[in-house]
Amino acid sequence: MTSVTAGVDLGGTKIQAAILRDRGVAGTARVLTPQTGPADVVSAIAGTVRTALEAAGTSPGDLAAIGIGTPGEVDASAGTVSHSPNVPGFEERVALGPLTSQALGGVPVTLDNDVRVAIRGEHERGAGRPYRNLLGVFCGTGVGGGLVLEGTLRVGRGAAGEIGHTIVKDGGRMCSDGRRGHLEAYAGRGRMEARARALAKHGRKTILFDLMQRRGRTSLSSGVIATAMEKKDNVAVSLVDDAVWALGIALASAQYLLDLEAIIIGGGLGDRLGQPFIDRIAAAMEPRLFVPDNRPKVLGTELGDLSGAIGAAVLAGG
Repeated sequence: MTSVTAGVDLGGTKIQAAILRDRGVAGTARVLTPQTGPADVVSAIAGTVRTALEAAGTSPGDLAAIGIGTPGEVDASAGTVSHSPNVPGFEERVALGPLTSQALGGVPVTLDNDVRVAIRGEHERGAGRPYRNLLGVFCGTGVGGGLVLEGTLRVGRGAAGEIGHTIVKDGGRMCSDGRRGHLEAYAGRGRMEARARALAKHGRKTILFDLMQRRGRTSLSSGVIATAMEKKDNVAVSLVDDAVWALGIALASAQYLLDLEAIIIGGGLGDRLGQPFIDRIAAAMEPRLFVPDNRPKVLGTELGDLSGAIGAAVLAGG
């Protein structure tokens, strides 16, 4: 049996695994992210990889390597992640690589930031293939970014591309990191949920939490937001309007600095709300662009919700 490579996309609400064989996706699996700490997260990652291997018709003995994309600050050499408030227990340093390797029989594990691996997937296997200078912005529980300059993924000192913490309104809404006015405070689902709860507490009518309960969700998902939008829920419409406004400011500012060829919008929110959402972001950028004749292409993902998992597998050599 030909060896395979696994990629894992760890998010605040879900864990997605993909198995690559001969550059193609051979199997996938997905579970909700445990909210009970690092040990259970590692166990869920290992279980999801095993399920994806079964779907691929192969076994852990054929697994050559695993790549993991995780939110937070990554030390790739040590296989650790920290400063990730969107995954319970990951605010402090977690030895995610070594623990996952141990749980899966010693298979080599490579780590990188979740959005960097997602943009790696899109750059090498998806919508970013034609471009040498591009930014990926992935709106999930938080907002992350991945940056490719002159064909090379930019890592910097470990935190390059973290556009979610760009300031769009000084002194504005509270972000997940405890600071105010960041893009993530307006376009990350975690902070969108906090805003929705505050509005509901002050008497605004919304179906968001009824939809969450009916779907068995413990946090606000992109699907719930999309359904509420379709039903013209005023709070959902307001949340998405604010996200578009903030993304327009942040991405126009990034364009001033980097003169990008393309910007790829992904993550749960970007993939679920689709082209209308992407078109609105492009329109919000337009009046803020200093050189409108050289505007970047604003695109959706080609790999969809597998961007992160495929990119993680590519990182590991898949």
